[in-house]
Amino acid sequence: MKVSLITGASGGIGAAFAEKLAAEQHNLLLVARSEEKLKKISGTLSAKYKITARYLAVDLSKPGADELIYDETARNGWQIEYLINNAGIGSGGDFLEYKLEEYQTMMQLNMNALVALTYRFLPQMRERRSGTIINVGSMAGFGPIPYMNVYAATKIFVRSFTQALWEENRPYNVQVMLLCPGATETGFFDAAKIGPDRKKNFSTKRLETPEQVVNAAMKGLKNKKVITISGMQNKIGRVLLLVLPVPMTALLRVYGNMMRRNLNLEVK
Repeated sequence: MKVSLITGASGGIGAAFAEKLAAEQHNLLLVARSEEKLKKISGTLSAKYKITARYLAVDLSKPGADELIYDETARNGWQIEYLINNAGIGSGGDFLEYKLEEYQTMMQLNMNALVALTYRFLPQMRERRSGTIINVGSMAGFGPIPYMNVYAATKIFVRSFTQALWEENRPYNVQVMLLCPGATETGFFDAAKIGPDRKKNFSTKRLETPEQVVNAAMKGLKNKKVITISGMQNKIGRVLLLVLPVPMTALLRVYGNMMRRNLNLEVK
């Protein structure tokens, strides 16, 4: 049975991907930590679209989670048609505000788990000479961002890895794409432990919905894009950074001042 595997599928962009693909008659394997949420989403989509939706409650920040997922698909004879590496977590604050263990968890989830799942399922796609891999990056992946330092670095890794993977797998007819959302109406701020007093400072501009991000992703796939940036404001911002001759140090100061203001930070 052909199945599309989505990580971080219990809400936000992952849940929006599940809805979109179910509507297009994809069978689904949804992965996240919350069994209760996954069970509800799977049941709803199965009934609504008459597809098969299964789930696995797995913590991808734990080493070995990729093997557990792969073994489950092999045991059931599921052929992974789409792999959507969406699971991730962020941060927002001074580097020393977070525990070292929290950064290590972030790196494991944002980078290691993504690479491991890609490594597990890519051989099947190459052998069939068909398949799609979408790695969800971020606008933060286009350069260093003070006060989102480790998070931005993980997304820079995802961008570089995905772009290289695109070319390596082009001869095998496996489509690889990087999706870069900007600020989106998800649980990002809560998961990143950015409190309500700080969160409100990021909410002055209109946020994209997860559905808008997924629609942009599907359009990008159709157009064979290597990188899909969702949202016109994000696209314009990216172009300006490419064409304006602004030194990196000047950009870092701008980002730093902006983040200090948004995060209510005082330098002591």
